[in-house]
Amino acid sequence: MKRVAPILLAGLALFALIAITADGAGEKYTNRLIQEKSPYLLQHAHNPVDWHPWGKEAFDKAKKENKPIFLSVGYSTCHWCHVMERESFENPEIAKLMNDNFVNIKVDREERPDIDQVYMTFVQATTGSGGWPMNVWLTPELKPFVGGTYFPPEDKWGQLGLKKVLKKIADAWKTDRNKIVASSDKIISQLQNAIEVAGSAEKVSDSVARKAYDQFASQFDAKFGGFGDAPKFPRPVTFNFLYDFYGADPNSKEGKRALEMSLLTLRKMTEGGIHDHIGGGFHRYATDKFWHVPHFEKMLYDQAQLAIAYLDAFQITREPLFERTARDILDYVRRDMTDKEGGFYSAEDADSLLAQGKPEHAEGAFYVWSKDEIDRVLGTERAKIFDYHYGVESKGHAPEDPQGEFKNKNILIQRHDIGDTAKKFGLAKERIERLLAESRKLLFEARVKRPRPHLDDKVVTTWNGLMISAFARAYQVLDDPAYLQVANKAADFIHQKLYRADSNTLLRSYREGASDVNGFASDYALLVQGLLDLYEASFDTARIEWALKLQQRQDELFRDAKDGGYFMTSSNDATVLLRMKEGDDTAEPSPNSVSALNLLRLGYMLDQDDARRRAEQTLGAFAKQLEAAPSSMPQMLVALSWSRAKPKQVVIAGKADDAATNAMLREVHRHFLPHRVLILADADAGQQFFAERVEFMKSVDKIDNKPTAYVCENFVCQLPTTNLKTFANLLTRRNPGSKASAEMAR
Repeated sequence: MKRVAPILLAGLALFALIAITADGAGEKYTNRLIQEKSPYLLQHAHNPVDWHPWGKEAFDKAKKENKPIFLSVGYSTCHWCHVMERESFENPEIAKLMNDNFVNIKVDREERPDIDQVYMTFVQATTGSGGWPMNVWLTPELKPFVGGTYFPPEDKWGQLGLKKVLKKIADAWKTDRNKIVASSDKIISQLQNAIEVAGSAEKVSDSVARKAYDQFASQFDAKFGGFGDAPKFPRPVTFNFLYDFYGADPNSKEGKRALEMSLLTLRKMTEGGIHDHIGGGFHRYATDKFWHVPHFEKMLYDQAQLAIAYLDAFQITREPLFERTARDILDYVRRDMTDKEGGFYSAEDADSLLAQGKPEHAEGAFYVWSKDEIDRVLGTERAKIFDYHYGVESKGHAPEDPQGEFKNKNILIQRHDIGDTAKKFGLAKERIERLLAESRKLLFEARVKRPRPHLDDKVVTTWNGLMISAFARAYQVLDDPAYLQVANKAADFIHQKLYRADSNTLLRSYREGASDVNGFASDYALLVQGLLDLYEASFDTARIEWALKLQQRQDELFRDAKDGGYFMTSSNDATVLLRMKEGDDTAEPSPNSVSALNLLRLGYMLDQDDARRRAEQTLGAFAKQLEAAPSSMPQMLVALSWSRAKPKQVVIAGKADDAATNAMLREVHRHFLPHRVLILADADAGQQFFAERVEFMKSVDKIDNKPTAYVCENFVCQLPTTNLKTFANLLTRRNPGSKASAEMAR
């Protein structure tokens, strides 16, 4: 993290620079966070709190003054982080309590997920829940002793207020310091023991996939889609598992049911208020079971993974709805979440101003509509059709409004399908579709004039890896070269801005220059995945060469050579008390799940037994968790399925610009093939790369000078063919390896 230069610190009045506004009406505070790049830290740069960034200066101050540390962790688009800032961190009385008794540190969890994970583990273990903002009190040695999430300023809702908590902890530190320190030592020891037990390696039974399927099936909402009751989160890794489970035995009752659960959920999400019907993309989650009232923030990692989920659904079903929704997400990201140099931004806030130039703001203000606004923009007749289709009501229609922010407002949700709307107004479906598209465009143009939500414009390596995968897959499935262009430009951005070629090292994030935080295991894993997907879309071997280098560096920095798997952090930062291995696939897939699959893909692309062995060790490291709670690791189950199948190696010998070669590639992309790698053996571009590494590739060639397809297992191939129909049959033929996957499903 960037530190304030000593000469500047001398100019700060002890804990902050305090300036009087020009008209003398009040005080304006500026603290040392003003020197940071993180949008979240900058949001707190004018609090009266003496905030420090995470680093030596703060740690030394805590030790010198023998004060506990108050650590507050959040991110710039976090709604309750904003609430706590307004209520407490902008309150001079509370700020004085904090400044007098604690050394106060602010951390952006998106910049430092390692710090967030250590202390979130503590908060969850001691309170039973977690979330952001996360607030934890530490000893000067950084060991936690009290923690929680949001605190109101005063006692409220049966919860202690921050004022009271601060006073109690300050008093306890003065009177029972030794007891607090001893307790914090014990807590860290217990957390360390729990981590080490979780890492023991075992063999995974054949029944875990079926157990996970049963767990998801028992939680499935057959009416509205999704898993469990409100609030409903998309959790795209669940779709990845269910698609893979379906692919293992697509004709079985369970396989069909797995697909049905995914498709219904995706349809209901597309119809719901969680989907931005006007501007595209998806909000973070829905507060109700209908997918109607969202938490309005938009995260890049959701857009990337949901785009892939919809692309897979389209590839399996060819249903136009899934293609439209995938394009809707990708086009939103291109328009609103992409830097002009190619990197993808992190998030858009849930909150925004109600009107330009006025301080009042509310969650969802940018997205909600009154009926009068819609009537005014669309005109009465056009609005009738729009209102019917999207359920617009004069008094608003939000089923939940705990903060009173949606009075007389409508969160658009598709109430009727095109056929129903056409029937209601006696018009052809095509006419209704055209009118609704025109209406959405008019409302988009009107909405652009509203104050936009805050944009977190930092470029995070790991989420860019996910988004590169999404655009690369979109090019394959939709055959749209514009998407490949976007993926390539983003990969180039990361290579130029966030990669140190001299040390083969990634950096975590970029905003007005690269951060000085090194990449974590997730940054390497998800960028490697993105590069492998990008190779299979572009067949540029520079992408796979870079992926190999990054995988090597990931192994050097993060791999647990003894027990298998990958630590989140390297061993180089002594301020991170616990080296943890992420296993759970939550809103994002864990780096271990992604790495296991990356290693298998590299192993089958380049015939690397060592890569496959490291994948097996990674799977073994999480065997106990897979057995105990398989639905907590759906992406890891995808990797396990790969390891037990016999993935197809599809090799096409032909020139990249040959029409017949491209017809064969389109045939590959037309089919949902969950266990396959794709290689283009083009004598002008890439065959030499593979021939140097895989003996078989030396003999791959065209037949009768025509593009030729080879479908192989362990580089033992069926007879090569130049015939497109024969090739399609080879692709879709169920191989003996399918039996292994099917066994897992039983």
